[in-house]
Amino acid sequence: MRHAGIPAGVHVLLERDGRVLLMRRAGTGFFDGLYSLPGGHVEEGESLRATAVREMREELGIELDEASLAVVGVVHRRSDTNRIDFFLRAGAWSGEPSIAEPHRCDDLCWCARDALPEAVVPYIRDALAAGPGPWISESGWV
Repeated sequence: MRHAGIPAGVHVLLERDGRVLLMRRAGTGFFDGLYSLPGGHVEEGESLRATAVREMREELGIELDEASLAVVGVVHRRSDTNRIDFFLRAGAWSGEPSIAEPHRCDDLCWCARDALPEAVVPYIRDALAAGPGPWISESGWV
């Protein structure tokens, strides 16, 4: 019997000078107005690293080297559904991150982990506080 599966997401940590890049969500209907890490859903037949490469190209207009990506954490969370989110650190990229999807993002900011904006998606804030990894956590479960 085939199971529907659990939606999986990939979030990418781009770090520069001790700061991480955050995007403010807009126009998506999901956590709009809150900062999050860039990323998106894994498509059928796509690996975590391929998802990261595609999403960074679509969202930020940058190119990642799959070999430079390292999985640093996993969150099993309860939100609108049961979800799994993978957090990958990019060791290198080419291009300067910019808002490539203005209908989904209205701001970018480089932030120190200890000086994040107040309006950050809660499970993203927890993931950034978890440290360099590897780690696994649960969110939204009683």
